[in-house]
Amino acid sequence: MTTNGAMKTVLQTENLNKVYRLGGLFNRVRINALDDVNLNIQSDEPIIVSVVGESGSGKTTLAKVILRLINPSSGKAIVSDQLVAGPGVKPVKEAFLRTVQPIFQNPFEAFSSYRPVDLYLLETATRVNQMSQADAESAIDEALTSVGLTYADVRGKYPNQFSGGELQRISVARALIPRPSIIIADEPVSMIDASLRMNIINLFLTLKQDYKTSFLYITHDLATAYYVSDYIAVMYRGTIVEYGPAKSILTDPQHPYTQLLLDSIPAIGRKWQRQPIKLSDIESKEFQMTGCRFHNRCPIAEEKCTHERPPAIKKADGREVYCHFA
Repeated sequence: MTTNGAMKTVLQTENLNKVYRLGGLFNRVRINALDDVNLNIQSDEPIIVSVVGESGSGKTTLAKVILRLINPSSGKAIVSDQLVAGPGVKPVKEAFLRTVQPIFQNPFEAFSSYRPVDLYLLETATRVNQMSQADAESAIDEALTSVGLTYADVRGKYPNQFSGGELQRISVARALIPRPSIIIADEPVSMIDASLRMNIINLFLTLKQDYKTSFLYITHDLATAYYVSDYIAVMYRGTIVEYGPAKSILTDPQHPYTQLLLDSIPAIGRKWQRQPIKLSDIESKEFQMTGCRFHNRCPIAEEKCTHERPPAIKKADGREVYCHFA
């Protein structure tokens, strides 16, 4: 990134952990959904960071911790130089929502079918931004205009009066009203018709510049991640295995798992089809390994990989690769 201005922390996690205990009293399994996740993303410009990985990789858990939907078991997360998760976090909800805003996977679940959608926008403006009615309506109209809609398009209408793509754009507008430092978008296009997905992705690129807002884009779609991202973090079984400039990682992957992901698709422009994983299919032992989580599937693994956690190997192109043989 350029350094024309002072660098600030876009997103930082320090030894971030989230532990779940699943099962009954006698067959309880410990799942380290996040296991010492360390990210340090600094920039003087708004950026888009994609977090990619299979189901069960921990990417949605990471998003939920940053959004305060769940508490971490230990460690902390910092957004725009503000502590958002971990010991000492301030409980003031409005201040947090002016820093971080979400966009969820299913836009129809983000709005009640019994309330007009414009009431959600009005509440965001008046409660989070503490605006007057007139200022709130002006901010709403500006946000809707930025996503290709107007206040007249949504006033008094209910969620079932919109298509999935329209409702997701309204979700984006709602997230923009507080002018947050970062928007956490968790699989925001997976429920939208394929012909409209790139409209939302291109919208992120436009808003990054117009609103000076960064995005954390959670996805399993490598094609859109390649297209939209400045940086990419690849996760496997609760750990970061590779992080760095998007084009470097997706054109020259250096971690065996990242290579496996790319080898699973014929071309970068073809969507990687995620296979849903049921609890019974998750190999819980991988979540408890002291060494590399990927070692039992890795073609280059050696004995040290079974008991030594690989450190971050820093490369000349700015990436970090968590592999003993990077």
